[in-house]
Parts: sequence; structure tokens; C-alpha cells
Amino acid sequence: MKHDVALLKGDGIGPEIADATMDCIDATGVSIDWHVEDAGIEVYERDGDPLPERVVDTIRKAKVAIKAPITTPVGTGFRSVNVRLRKQLDLYACLRPCKSYEGVNSRYRDIDLVIVRENTEDLYAGIEFEEGQEETLRLMEFIDGMKGIHMPRDSGISIKPISIARSERIVRFAFDYALENGRNKVTAVHKANIMKYSDGLFLKVARAVAEEYPEIEFEDRIVDNMCMQLVQKPQLYDVLVLPNLYGDILSDLGAGLVGGLGVAPGGNIGEEIAVFEATHGSAPKYAGKNVANPTALILSGVMMLRHIGETEASIELEKAVADVIREGKDVTFDLKRDRKDPTAVGTKEMAKAIIRKIGG
Repeated sequence: MKHDVALLKGDGIGPEIADATMDCIDATGVSIDWHVEDAGIEVYERDGDPLPERVVDTIRKAKVAIKAPITTPVGTGFRSVNVRLRKQLDLYACLRPCKSYEGVNSRYRDIDLVIVRENTEDLYAGIEFEEGQEETLRLMEFIDGMKGIHMPRDSGISIKPISIARSERIVRFAFDYALENGRNKVTAVHKANIMKYSDGLFLKVARAVAEEYPEIEFEDRIVDNMCMQLVQKPQLYDVLVLPNLYGDILSDLGAGLVGGLGVAPGGNIGEEIAVFEATHGSAPKYAGKNVANPTALILSGVMMLRHIGETEASIELEKAVADVIREGKDVTFDLKRDRKDPTAVGTKEMAKAIIRKIGG
């Protein structure tokens, strides 16, 4: 069976690791019809939009995509392409496995966590009011009148919506994932002790959904305590389900447990469409130098293969990646114990080593 997959090459190191990922996936023998699109800063400079509608249409038609990193300007310029894609395509579940691979430098071993992050609401809903604007001042006056709380008039405001429906679908996604993948426990993470009407609602819904899955253990943790728990005893946890902001933060914490974002894959999944991506940035200073670690995007390709039902190929590709990392010979500089190790190889060479393992 031939699968349609959109490939967004991104910017910075994106095109290099995208090519490496495409080559590794093709080496598994799975028949893919690649629909390659450009997106990112260069497209923005040329077309005035980092994510032209034609790119989104390509993803809609293919139903499955792999996206290389795209730079998000800090403070100015366009908003995050990632957030925009999640909203436009209703990719409500962000799935981020955090798994130890032998040979990766880390303080921890045998980590195998999965973070399930709600993608569409919470503080990332983008409902913001800029400091000093008339609408912001009117909102403050309204809140003053309703709640008797006086905010400094030089404040900026972000709104944090959390709904029953979207909380329910993300928690159900986490439990279904646990069932389908032989996981034993789901932990809901929140700050319901303080934000009783938003995080409290999320927790209430999580508890209700958990009752429908008696075969899966359920518990909840306050987010600050959860951070401490993950540093002290991460082996106690399995699948974590979280609102948007906490999910973003704990995803990076989880990546830190297993050696960093260079080995951290991710997927954004909706009812009909899924976009898989590395969780690291575009690292423009390394662009075009053939030094970028392609592991995270290749492992995102592993997730994509599982998603489209090519389980055997996904297992084969993940094993090839793990073997190359464990041997430590044909890996990029960041996967060496000494980052200045002269035996480090480039992006293309690491991909070729992975492909040889598949062929073997």
C-alpha cells in the first residue's frame, strides 16, 4: 500500500534533517508518496507568510505530515507556525515520548515516559490583550466591576480557557493510548489547588473519564510537585496528561531526563490529520553545515510509521537508530561524550549509518 505523506522542510537545519529522515524512512521499504513543501522564514520573506495556504492544503489532502523545525521570532514577526498548524487542523493532542537510548549522555537510565499535552486551549489559545490598548483598559474595568480586583493599568493580559469537551477528549486520548500501547498508568497534571475553575475543571473531567478505564491506574499530581517527582523518581510514571502550558514545559523536562531535545520526537494528532515533528528548534547557526543531529526527526518518523499502520517498519527503524547511538561511532558531535570529538560524523553520514543497519 502506498501512503501519502507531506514533508515540510522548514528552515535552519530543517532541510538537512528532513532529507535524512526521508532517506531513512524510504530505506525501510514502506511505499511513501512524498509531497514536499517549503515553509518558514525564507518563505515568509518571499511570500509574506511562513505557512502559505497551499502548504496547509497539502497536509489536509495527505492526512499525515512530517515537519522539520521552523524558526519562531522572539517578540516580533510572525506567530508560531506550530501553534497555527495545531489550530487550523485541530491537532488537539501533542504526543511526546521520552525514552532512554543507550549511548546518549544522561544522568538517568531506563526512562520510558509519554507526555500527552492538550494543544488547543489554556494560555496558548492566543487570547491576549496588549498593555496600554483601549480594549485592555476596558477589560480591566470590567474585571474591576465584576470581581473587585484592581489590576495595574500597565498590565498585559492573557486569558486561560479550559473546557469540559476539550479536556475530555485529551484525557480520553491518553487513556486510549495507554490501552493500545500496553501502558499501565495515567497521571493527570494540574494546578487545581490554585486555579479551581480552569485546572479544577480539567481535574474533575480527568477523574470522570478515568472511571471508564478501570484497567488503567489513575492518579493526579500538582504540576510543581510533578516536576520534583520526575527529577527524583521518574520511573514511577508512565503516561502524563496535561493542559497546554504544563505539557509544553514538562515535555522539555522529560527530554532532559533522556539526554535532550536531540533525541525527543513528537506528534500532533487530531481526529483525521497528524503532523509529526522534532521538538527542538531550527538552530540557524548550524544551517548548511552538515552537523545537525537528525535523531529526533527520524524518531518522529518512527511515530509516523506506527500511526499509518507500518508497525514492523517502525520497529526496524527505531532499532537501527538505537543501534547506531549505542555503538557511538557514526553519530553527530552532540551525541559524543566529548562534543569536540574529531570522530563525530555529519547529518548525512549518521543517516547513512542508520540505513546500513536497516539493510543489515
